[in-house]
Amino acid sequence: MAWFLGLGIGGIVVLALALLFDGVLEGLFGGVLAGPFDGLLSLPVIAGFLSMFGFAGAIVWGGTGLGAAAAVGTGLAAGTAAGAVTWRFSRALMRDRTAPAPRREDLVGTAGSVVTPIPADGYGEVLLRLAGHPVKLAARSAAPVARGAEIWVEASLSSTSVAVRPVEH
Repeated sequence: MAWFLGLGIGGIVVLALALLFDGVLEGLFGGVLAGPFDGLLSLPVIAGFLSMFGFAGAIVWGGTGLGAAAAVGTGLAAGTAAGAVTWRFSRALMRDRTAPAPRREDLVGTAGSVVTPIPADGYGEVLLRLAGHPVKLAARSAAPVARGAEIWVEASLSSTSVAVRPVEH
């Protein structure tokens, strides 16, 4: 039973090492494990297998008295199940994608207000909301626009400036 407990504790140690050296095992093999084995032999998967193999084997051997063969069989089944669940869970986490970062083209069609008056064929400043965040940009308009006026973005001239027109009510 000491061997099983040692494997279970060894799995916990491997898990602690996985937290410290994430991705090292995958990097050691130079991408050979990519493809169908992507993440299958990662440290968290190995740690899950070892821990469940060791602790399930120790429980069966010490709790039921069925012997080493039953303990090994139960440990293999439990370890394989834990490794598979860990592999599936880590793949789901790695594939989790966030929304793309807003681009300057996303400003077109945005409403805002003038912060610094815009002279005819000159630059002023406008306050817009991009992805829920206030953004202050340089603005150009064909006609003069007073401070506090509502505007509509017609085009994105650069990453820091836009072409606007006043909103008519």
